[in-house]
Amino acid sequence: MLVTEQVQTLLTRERTLLGDLQAFLTAQGAPAEATDAARQATRNLDESFLLVVVGEFNAGKSSFVNALLGENVLPEGVTPTTDRIYVLVHGELVDGKKSEPEATADPFVVRLRMPIAALEGVALVDTPGTNAIVRQHQSLTEGFLPRADLLLFLTSADRPFTESERQFLALAARWGRSVIMVVNKADLLETPQQREEVRSFVEAGARAELNLTPPVYLVSARGEQRGGLTGGDEGFRALRAALQARLGERERTRLKLSSPLGAAAEILGGEERRAAASRDTLKADLDTLSTLEAQRARHHETMAGELDGQLNRVGRLLSEFEVRADKFLDHALRLGNFRSLLNGRELEKQFREQAISDLPEAIERQFGTMIDRFVEANLHFWEDVQAFLIRRQPSQDIARTRFSYDRHALLEGIAGSASRHIAEVTEAQLTRQLAADTEEAMKGVVGLGAGGVGLGVIGAVLAGTLAADFTFIFSGLAIGSLGLLILPARRLKALRQLRVKVAELRESLEAIVRREYEREQGRADTRLQDAMSPFTRFIEGEQTRLAQAQDQATGLRERLQALKREVDALGNGA
Repeated sequence: MLVTEQVQTLLTRERTLLGDLQAFLTAQGAPAEATDAARQATRNLDESFLLVVVGEFNAGKSSFVNALLGENVLPEGVTPTTDRIYVLVHGELVDGKKSEPEATADPFVVRLRMPIAALEGVALVDTPGTNAIVRQHQSLTEGFLPRADLLLFLTSADRPFTESERQFLALAARWGRSVIMVVNKADLLETPQQREEVRSFVEAGARAELNLTPPVYLVSARGEQRGGLTGGDEGFRALRAALQARLGERERTRLKLSSPLGAAAEILGGEERRAAASRDTLKADLDTLSTLEAQRARHHETMAGELDGQLNRVGRLLSEFEVRADKFLDHALRLGNFRSLLNGRELEKQFREQAISDLPEAIERQFGTMIDRFVEANLHFWEDVQAFLIRRQPSQDIARTRFSYDRHALLEGIAGSASRHIAEVTEAQLTRQLAADTEEAMKGVVGLGAGGVGLGVIGAVLAGTLAADFTFIFSGLAIGSLGLLILPARRLKALRQLRVKVAELRESLEAIVRREYEREQGRADTRLQDAMSPFTRFIEGEQTRLAQAQDQATGLRERLQALKREVDALGNGA
């Protein structure tokens, strides 16, 4: 490598950029493979120039490499004979013996040292086929791609530019690799027209994937290996001349500096895509919070409507009682019933039977129905919250990132809160709690004592209280001291008191029910808010972080592009 002052400056800036990229990826919680790729890009600057041969297994890569080097260094065959990556480097023979494969830190990569002048300053890499039957082969090939400084992309004249080769070339384009297209087995093409058709086909396919037109060379590895009789393959001579130009000191330096920058561009692009996906997800998460708030508001609205209906039923019960009591008082407090008026106990009994009637049972059933409806509706609301949140999964672009893990944990926290609420707080428990609260609230209205009184007897006590409020009328009549003129006035007073009492009772019961409704809704709102608060804070924090990360990524991208322009200028003799 020409380590001029200019190159040394570019190399220093590139190392700094790649280090900043690693720090950026770590801070953003990027996937481990992204930070590993950035670290490898830095290491690539210190490695030998990597000339990597890729292609399908039946394209004849091993025979091509042997022909290119003029030595039978790799096994050849019609099946996938290369089960690992071979790195061929220059090295002298030891005691005149052929070098044995050397193990490397990667169990799928071996090094061979050969005393071949063409390998001086260059490491030539032979990879498994991109379409090999053993899937591990393709994984090895694709994993080695980001390290390549120059790709010799081999296809076969009998099956030029297959779908798997197209896909691999698209991957090479993503990593910004420099590519030379080679069509092997050109001896199968019998006419110049056939050769030109294949060349044009491969050139057009490569141009579509790389967005540029790489050079295309038609060669015959078999013809080159038989060159002792024929003078070698013409295509190989042209390819060697092109490689000598590419592997000259200045061009090799440019490619060596350019390759890590291409890798950095792809790595940074991946993080930018993940950040964009995260921003889209946060926007959807804000919509999620809005949806939950809308669900809560609809739940309140539904419950308020349900409450009005339940209170109307209570009101009807009291109205029916008022009609019966009105009718009883109007009938009982008449002069024609003077004899009956002397027996207050009998009148009270009749009042209970005819006016109060089944009011205790009806009130008890109504309060029980009301409580059941409150509990059922709230549990259904939490079930809806849980089901809704379970469906909120992250996109593939942000899978396995810190953002994904944190967000998933917080969503799980809300859904888990709903799940625990449903599992641990049963309907019976909520019913008992709400019933106890209602009982406590009603004590002041119906005059219950401090002892435990179940909801089932509240109606009866309420009815007894109503009877006690009106039987003073009857007991007063039983003394027999009323004059004939007082009785109509007493009846009118009783009717007025009845209406006032019923109105007060209706108002008190409605206040109790509404208070208990609001208390229960407040509990549900608090539980939901407590569960949502960490997620809300997470969204706010991530929005700030992503905005800052976007600025940092833009800065890295600008530095990368500026450095790439300066590196490219090396090839122009600048």
